[in-house]
Order: sequence, then structure tokens, then C-alpha cells
Amino acid sequence: MVVERTDTARGRIAARAGGSATLAVLRDPRRLRTEVFAGMVVALALVPETISFSILAGVGPQIGLVTSFLFAMTIAIVGGRPAMISAAAGSVALVLAPLVREHGVQYLIAAVLLGGVLQLLLSLAGVAKLMRFVPPSVVTGFVNGLAILIFAAQVPHLAGVPWLVYPLTAVGLVIMVVLPRLTRAIPAPLVATTLLTLAAVVFTLNVPAVGDEGRVGAGLPDLLFPDVPLSLATLQIVFPYALGLAMVGLLETFLTQQLVDDITGTPSNMRREGCGQGIANLVTGFFGGMGGCAMIGQTMMNVKECGGRTRVSTFVAGLSLLVLVVFAAPVLAVIPMAALVAVMIMVSFATIPSRRSSSR
Repeated sequence: MVVERTDTARGRIAARAGGSATLAVLRDPRRLRTEVFAGMVVALALVPETISFSILAGVGPQIGLVTSFLFAMTIAIVGGRPAMISAAAGSVALVLAPLVREHGVQYLIAAVLLGGVLQLLLSLAGVAKLMRFVPPSVVTGFVNGLAILIFAAQVPHLAGVPWLVYPLTAVGLVIMVVLPRLTRAIPAPLVATTLLTLAAVVFTLNVPAVGDEGRVGAGLPDLLFPDVPLSLATLQIVFPYALGLAMVGLLETFLTQQLVDDITGTPSNMRREGCGQGIANLVTGFFGGMGGCAMIGQTMMNVKECGGRTRVSTFVAGLSLLVLVVFAAPVLAVIPMAALVAVMIMVSFATIPSRRSSSR
């Protein structure tokens, strides 16, 4: 009882602190400029990974992009950890990929909606308190497995393709390895994607592009309900994937939340964040999204590299991505797949925890 009351009190303090910090930013032009800039940079960095995760899940890039901007804008309002970035994530894509492959996108939407409900129920039941009992070895195994699966998912995009794909991928990898050693002012994945896209367009290179994988943008999404039979058989198909989405999403979110707490020295409301993840998955599901959770890489970029500290940066990231999807879809469609493969290979290596961090 004492522990539960303490957690509740911390959550209330965190909620008040987050609200007051956001109001302070809105009144301070300098801080507001920092938060807006951070959100815009994160939005640009979200594009290549979001498209890659969409393809990883077996859906079109449009679905992943819609998921990301809806998820970020929703979690900025209802979440419990200011400045954390949540969007279409690789872990969720990996969980749902077999469902899409075997039953189609409509069953994916049903799984996302059910997963959101499960996250709400689990969070209200206090599942966040169980995080303290998760041993480091389990976390390490989870993260390593995620890294391996992300890397393996890139192999099909390197088989049976024009030979130009290989040097483009290699150049992208070199840029992302070398650039951070020179400057971190601009995200390396963004630079690599931009340069390779310019090269493909200027020299009219005959290589697979994002537009070949499916529609990238066609205006705002429509509200919908999954076109699946409302039966026990459907529930038996969808429930295992929905439970996997709920558990994996909450685990990755709570791990990322703890990192942000440590970096900023501020508390957060884990129960509210868990409920917020459920609400965000429900919102994205009703608009045909693929579901998501917190993203460690983009969160670290927002908090450590750009100085984001409040909900403003998270909301601006989602809003900026929305603008890109609606008004810059033709640009996104010409991004070569080689650039995204390079980005995802680097993501897989960056996901593996270092020996130093694993021993903690």
C-alpha cells in the first residue's frame, strides 16, 4: 500500500511538473524556439525509419507515416513522459508482420485496436510496477533479438536488385559512420537519405524507390473500422498478436521512459504513459495505422541532441511529419530503398546494447 501510494504521488507530481513546464515554454520565446526546432528535426529523422518499419511490417509507407504523426500528436497530449517520442516502431512492426503476411492489413488494424485496449487495461492494473522485477539479462536479450530481426529484414531488399543498390547502400553506411564523428548538429540518417535521394534523382539511377513499395501520401486519413468478421475465430487469430503488441510496446516504452527520466532528472507518470500508449494505438487503429510505441533513437535525438524537454517538441514532431506527408509526398516517393536499407542496418547495430551498459 505504501509503495502504491508513493507511485501515485510521484505520478501526480510528474503530471503537474510536465504541465507547468509546457506553459513555461509557451511563455518563453527562446525555449519555445528550441522545442519547435527539436520537433522539426525529429520529424525529418522519423521519415526514413518510419518508411522502413512500414515495409518491415508488410504494409505501404503511407500507413507507417500516418501512424507516426497521429501517434506523436496523440501521445504528446495524453502521455506521461514529456519529450519522449513515440511513433511507428520496429518492435511493433516485427510483432505484426506475420499477421499481415498471413491475413492482411484489415486483421492488422483489428490487432492494433485490441492491443490498445489491452495496454489500457494492463496500465490501469499497475503493470508498470512490474518493471522493477525485469532482470537486465531479459532486457538485453529482448533488445538483441530486436536488432537481429531488423537486420535480417533488410536482406530481401539486397537480393535480386540492380547492382547500383550495393554502392548506394555502402555510401549511406559510410556517411552514417563518419558524420557523427564530425558533427551531430544534423542527424546522420537524414543526411545520408537526402544525399542518396539527390544522387538517384540527378543521375536518374534505375534503383528501387519508396514509391515502388506502395502509396506514400494522398491527403489526410479517413476514420474507419476494420473489415473483419466479428467472431471468435477472428479473436483467436488476432489476440496473440494484440497481446504481443501490448507487451512489447509497453516494455520498450517503459525502458525508454526510464532513460529520459535519468537524462533530464525529472519524474514521469508511468501509469499515465502506459494508458497514453493504449489511447494512441486506438487512435491510430481507427485511422488505419499499424500501431507503435516509444522510439529510443528519436527520443535520444530529441532530448540529448536537440534539447527537447516538454510535450511541445513531441507534438511539433507529429505536426511536422503530417505536413511532410500531405505536402511533400512526391519527394518521399523518390527516396531510394538503398538509403533506407542503410539506415535500418545502422539502427540494428545501434540497437545492440554496449557491453558497458549491459553490465549495469
